Amino acid sequence: MIGYLKGTLVAKRPPWLTLEVGGVGYELEAPMSTFYRLPDVGRELTLVTHLVVREDAHSLYGFLSEAERALFRSLLKVSGVGAKIGLGVLSGMSVEGFCRSVREKDLASLTKIPGVGRKTAERLVLEMADRLPEPSASGLRQNGGGAKGEAQEALLALGYKPAEVQQLLKDLDDERLTTEQLIREALKRVHAR
Repeated sequence: MIGYLKGTLVAKRPPWLTLEVGGVGYELEAPMSTFYRLPDVGRELTLVTHLVVREDAHSLYGFLSEAERALFRSLLKVSGVGAKIGLGVLSGMSVEGFCRSVREKDLASLTKIPGVGRKTAERLVLEMADRLPEPSASGLRQNGGGAKGEAQEALLALGYKPAEVQQLLKDLDDERLTTEQLIREALKRVHAR
């Protein structure tokens, strides 16, 4: 798995961009939310990535934030939603806006996203409701990241639900513990149940 790429931005033609890393040009597809914030061509750039391997293609997707990649990965788990709709969601609204639309069951906002009709919007609301971080549980949005935010994202990526993650990390001192220590302590709590 390719977790991230750090290199020089050599081309950007939405939805594609090319990042040169160690003499190799990686073509990535990215949502418009990432394109809006890209530096000029020739500048250094780091993107978190998601690789999709199919029989007919290997597709690499790039995101400027971990929150975008986490939402993209969650969207891919929804039946009938593929990478195209996932990129459409991230191109059409912010991560926070999507979470708010799902929590409020705002189908009108979701159907404004290209490729999302009423049935897909209903499915997104139904299947994404328990996968969204709690408004206060999102360390990346509340404290800019930090060890606890990184630990939350890691546990979510392992398949734990947001409410479980919040419980597993409850009362752990993120001032003294590293991300790895927080994850280790949270996993000890899982096995102690």
